[in-house]
Amino acid sequence: MIGPKSVLTGAAGRLAPKVIDSAPGVTTTVVRQALHHAIVGIGPLPGAAAAAEKHLEKHDNDVEAAVKQAIDNHVRMAGVGGFATNIGGLVTQAVTLPANITGIAIIQCRMVAVIAHLRGYDLTDPRVRNAILLTLLSEEKVGKQIQAKKIPAPPMAIATAPTYDRAIDNKVAGEVAQELLSRVTGRGMISMAAKRVPILGGVVGGGADGWMTYQIGRYASRELLPRRPEDH
Repeated sequence: MIGPKSVLTGAAGRLAPKVIDSAPGVTTTVVRQALHHAIVGIGPLPGAAAAAEKHLEKHDNDVEAAVKQAIDNHVRMAGVGGFATNIGGLVTQAVTLPANITGIAIIQCRMVAVIAHLRGYDLTDPRVRNAILLTLLSEEKVGKQIQAKKIPAPPMAIATAPTYDRAIDNKVAGEVAQELLSRVTGRGMISMAAKRVPILGGVVGGGADGWMTYQIGRYASRELLPRRPEDH
């Protein structure tokens, strides 16, 4: 049976050449494609809405319990994915780096999209999609980017804006792309010293991906407040 891990690896493999070709940066196209796969699903991995409904059914329509389970599930996925792509240390980093970037983007986008659906947001709305991406920056980074006027507002405000501003698309995707690259290459929370050591690199990489995914999940849970149908 093909599991989520193999599906994410396959998706990452198809997107990885685009990351390599655009080095040293990650293109906004890669980020947008990761978001698309996260929302609509890929292979046997269900899309975000279907996953959200499954969590909701399991918890007898308790939205907050479903949100918690969604976060827990994706944290585990991120931890496994991070370990698998960092296990070889610096020796295999050139090959695994693009896969790790795209894989973690799919996992984190899917988690936030599940939360958004559970809270009543329309995943086909481009404003909501931009909000999902923006959440991946983390609460602290979003605050700094707003102060620096690199992004206009926090995720909730973008998701519920009166009108859709197409100019925000590339700004948000570009900031997320660079943030993901920074984290995975070690300029963020993972030190290059640990990434150079086989096994240790895997432990640090997996732990860091899992912890960051948990932080993003909690941020999304606080930021994307419940919406009623009439709010749309």
